[in-house]
Amino acid sequence: MAESKSVVIAALIANGAIAILKFVGYLLTGSAAMLSETYQSVSDTGNQVFLLIGIRYSERSADQTHPFGYGKAQFFYSFLVSVLLFGVAGIESARKGYEAIVGEGTYSVSNATIPLIDVTLSGAQISYIVLSLAILFEVYALREANAGMRSQIEEHDWSGYREAFRKTSDVTTLTAFVEDSIAMAAAAIGMIGIYLTELTGNHVYDGIAAFVIGFLLMGFAVALAWQNKRLILGESLPVDEEKQLRDRITGTDDVDTIADFRTVYFGPEEIIVAADVAFESGLDTAAIGDRIDAIEAALREIEPQIRNVYIEPERPTDGTESTA
Repeated sequence: MAESKSVVIAALIANGAIAILKFVGYLLTGSAAMLSETYQSVSDTGNQVFLLIGIRYSERSADQTHPFGYGKAQFFYSFLVSVLLFGVAGIESARKGYEAIVGEGTYSVSNATIPLIDVTLSGAQISYIVLSLAILFEVYALREANAGMRSQIEEHDWSGYREAFRKTSDVTTLTAFVEDSIAMAAAAIGMIGIYLTELTGNHVYDGIAAFVIGFLLMGFAVALAWQNKRLILGESLPVDEEKQLRDRITGTDDVDTIADFRTVYFGPEEIIVAADVAFESGLDTAAIGDRIDAIEAALREIEPQIRNVYIEPERPTDGTESTA
């Protein structure tokens, strides 16, 4: 949790500074691409605020109305980020880009004079400076987020970022990582659009850059919403990881069969396991209690993210194991 919070705070500081830089750049140049970049950075900053609210809310202790705690708050606030911020910002950026392409807007990449040093810079030069500074801030934020993702990949022995995206329950760190990666790509696209506009004198390229940035944001909104949807709806552990836990239970002394086995994410890196286990006949209550304690310890050794384990002893079966 502390690692996620540090990643979000780093991103908040970086994106707040970047949003201000880009807005000043837009005011000086009137660039549609720079306006889209501003939307993107404002949405990034709002994103971090929502994620911090989610982290703070999820830290609340379990109570009567939420007996398993508030861990899912992070899934909910990340979902809000995708729908309300990235979706809206992406649509608005694409709309501004479209207006610039078809000539409905009044965008231009103009020159501006810096009063304190009495230097006149072209709109493209101003944009390059702003976007270069933005990239430096994004490198700082992305480095923090990447460290968080690499830590998860190493902890779970995942093959790489693709598997981490599919399996991670730490959507806070994932959101910050993908967001910062897209911000880097958006800055590069903005630079290309502005350069082509300056080179050709055709503002269509500036509009195309804004349009592409908008679709990047909307694409991320869909991906993030899908990621959070599976967790909000109570997704279980991946099949291969569940199998390791099931095998560990069946490998415990005096276990006959598993009648039922369920897992669910109830927050970032918070897993609940419930199993109906049939023990060998002849065990007394104390012996069954010892076996249950051994199972709980073994499961947590395999998967440290397990917070609660519920083992229900069952009567011995005919030796067949349910896959429910």
